[in-house]
Amino acid sequence: MKKNFMNMQSLDIYLSSLSLEESRAIENEIRASEIKLMPLRSWDIYNDYYSRQLVIIRQQNSINTFKELAEKFEWTNDLDAIFKGKSFDALVVTNKKAKIEWVSEGFTEMTGYSSTYAINRTPHFLQGEETDPAALERIRYKLAKDEPFTEVLVNYKKDKSTYKCEINVIPLKTQNTTHYLALERKAG
Repeated sequence: MKKNFMNMQSLDIYLSSLSLEESRAIENEIRASEIKLMPLRSWDIYNDYYSRQLVIIRQQNSINTFKELAEKFEWTNDLDAIFKGKSFDALVVTNKKAKIEWVSEGFTEMTGYSSTYAINRTPHFLQGEETDPAALERIRYKLAKDEPFTEVLVNYKKDKSTYKCEINVIPLKTQNTTHYLALERKAG
């Protein structure tokens, strides 16, 4: 009985594992499929949808982890209101001394720096020559007043390439501000 290779799942993996002699021995048994393939356009639509869903899932996982942290620190902020209608690539929690205490997974994807590297550092390591000193001064001013704010900075990735980062900062409070949450995303 002749093997029906065309109905074999993962045929490409199987074929790539064969030696040249083994491939030649079965090449006559492999014929072009009679199955009609879907046009690539439909896969593009699916891939766009799938990519958007992955972003939503990652963001929700980050929000859930942040909410666990908020419970631990007993912040009184309306957490759902913080995230309502907001998009972000990364979440960063700093203390009052601007030391990073937690970053979401998206931080590593956006900057190239691991969470281990970022923890206990100030966000200053992301800044460089093209970072606007006036924007940094505005940030210091708003932090001193414990006001929520949004600012766009030029930051630097681990590979030294630049990116514009929109930072939406929210003071996190118990009775007083104890930490700050930054919702960060690539801008432009």
